[in-house]
Amino acid sequence: MNNTLKKPHWLKSKLPSGKSYRSVREIVEKNKLHTICTSGHCPNMDECWGRGTATLMILGNICTRACKFCNVKTGKPLPVDWDEPQRIANSVKLMKLKHCVLTSVDRDDLDDLGAEIWIKTVNEIKKLNPGTTIETLIPDFDGRKELIDKVCTAGQEVVSHNLETVRRITPEVRSRAKYDTSLSTLKTIAETGIVTKSGIMVGLGETPKEVIETLADMLKAGVEVVTIGQYLQPTKKHLMVKEYITPEQFEAYRQAGLDMGFRFVESSPLVRSSYRAEKHVLRQ
Repeated sequence: MNNTLKKPHWLKSKLPSGKSYRSVREIVEKNKLHTICTSGHCPNMDECWGRGTATLMILGNICTRACKFCNVKTGKPLPVDWDEPQRIANSVKLMKLKHCVLTSVDRDDLDDLGAEIWIKTVNEIKKLNPGTTIETLIPDFDGRKELIDKVCTAGQEVVSHNLETVRRITPEVRSRAKYDTSLSTLKTIAETGIVTKSGIMVGLGETPKEVIETLADMLKAGVEVVTIGQYLQPTKKHLMVKEYITPEQFEAYRQAGLDMGFRFVESSPLVRSSYRAEKHVLRQ
């Protein structure tokens, strides 16, 4: 029996096109870059790439974790490519990016969990592209404060770490990451004084009350910017969608977040972690 829910009309999006999109796509492919935009089949690629924003994935494209919502490959990663930071910096310049979001696979196989490459990549981008702002969407680094502190002070403008889902569902969704470890990571980020951001997916079986409780946990940890988007099942091997959340409920979450005191709340069905990320740089 097929229990797959039919996708509602509000989740339909047009295929990427346009001159800016094609130009960025050519650079990505030519330079063998990994982007979460393409691996995650993001519905906002056309809009973001057209605005001069892209999300680049560092430390390869094979993750040491196996979260049940994520379409990134899982397995034994290749050795660290120490030329990658310079290649990323050159590509940011070629793309003429105004704002760059960096993310990565988890590298639990490395002694420093990938922290040094993170720092070097931010440094190289800033050296070659001093006018480009940067958001780093980092893993939890197992909650290791010394690593998080080093990465957060590399020179970027925003640091993000996604809580992904509510406390109750976390063990079903994430393979190694724990809800409280992520909250601790967010608290450590906020204590450095940098703009702190997080995001969750909905439609995994959470209740509205649990979403509000999660927002409250984020706020207490020091988060200023939140993204809330619909979970979409990448393949049949991944977790099924339990519910398609209506645009009206997303708007209710957005308003609730703003009323609680968040500076920005991006909440709608097609929102992803880096959606309109360039807006989140400045404290207003």
